[in-house]
Amino acid sequence: MTTPAFGRFFLPGPTDVHPDVLTAMQRPMIGHRSSAMEALLQGVAPRLATLCRTSRPVLIGTTSATGFMELAVRNGIRRRALSLVNGAFSERFAKLVRAAGKECVRLDVPLGCAVEPDMLRDALRRTPVDAVTVVHSETSTGVLQDVAGLAAVAREFDDVLVLVDAVTSLAGSPVEPDAWGFDFAFTGSQKALALPPGLALGVASQRMLERAKTLPDRGLYFDLVAFEEATRKFQPTNTPAVSLLYALETQLARIEREGGIEARWRRHDAMRQRVETWSEERGVAFLPREGRRSWTVSCLKLREGQSAKVGVAGGRLDDRLGLRRAQGLDHTDRPHGRSHAGRP
Repeated sequence: MTTPAFGRFFLPGPTDVHPDVLTAMQRPMIGHRSSAMEALLQGVAPRLATLCRTSRPVLIGTTSATGFMELAVRNGIRRRALSLVNGAFSERFAKLVRAAGKECVRLDVPLGCAVEPDMLRDALRRTPVDAVTVVHSETSTGVLQDVAGLAAVAREFDDVLVLVDAVTSLAGSPVEPDAWGFDFAFTGSQKALALPPGLALGVASQRMLERAKTLPDRGLYFDLVAFEEATRKFQPTNTPAVSLLYALETQLARIEREGGIEARWRRHDAMRQRVETWSEERGVAFLPREGRRSWTVSCLKLREGQSAKVGVAGGRLDDRLGLRRAQGLDHTDRPHGRSHAGRP
């Protein structure tokens, strides 16, 4: 198997990493309690706030995004959550609620569909909960949910927090934690940010922080209160992955030079539209309906007799061209994924 050249790696994560970012990771180590570390974190803070469209501190954790999913659950759910399930990663969110000892009420929709705001309102009227878990861009099905509308509905009910998995949307399509009223939103470094895996980013509302202070079982490594306090002091909570912080610093500067986050959104949207045009020309249908398609990953329905293990172009052709593309996840062999997350 050939190693794909930069720009030919089409997995939804990990995504391609620019050579300049890889070079930055070769810098010498610094102490995690040193003035150099404080300067590094202080330097990336305003760029992270711009990237995440927030006036709140942006938390950085040395963990996968699933780690911050657990942080959301342990710090944001008192007793019972409503989990909106429409694919593999929203299923993971629901499982994590139960694994943390909380009660999970599910609102399931078919694969390829989104939970719409009216559906959420009906569910919340029937079932009292203290939090809602939702995935913005469901990687396994390519569905982009109306999280702004869903958050607005949740705000109609007293003391219901909105916990958002923005793993394959943040930095690739509009995500507005402050304006849309999220209580916690998180992402992973290896998606639309186009960094190596290993960092998670998160934004918590003030009411999320206040709730966390009342929950005795929020743990140690994913203690939101400790994260928030350390972040405001430009300190890590524990020994961080220093090389990944160098990578983050370099990539944030690259995004700024290329026109900022809005330019990055436009590029991802253009790639989504290009895939839509290609699919229409060839009669290959999308799994999600128009208006509910992710900007960072396209999920297409293969024709009868085709397998995601071969795909539209064929796995052997991928090897000859030096490409790497995604297969569907294990819930079905029919959809075929094509990622444009973090594309150069």
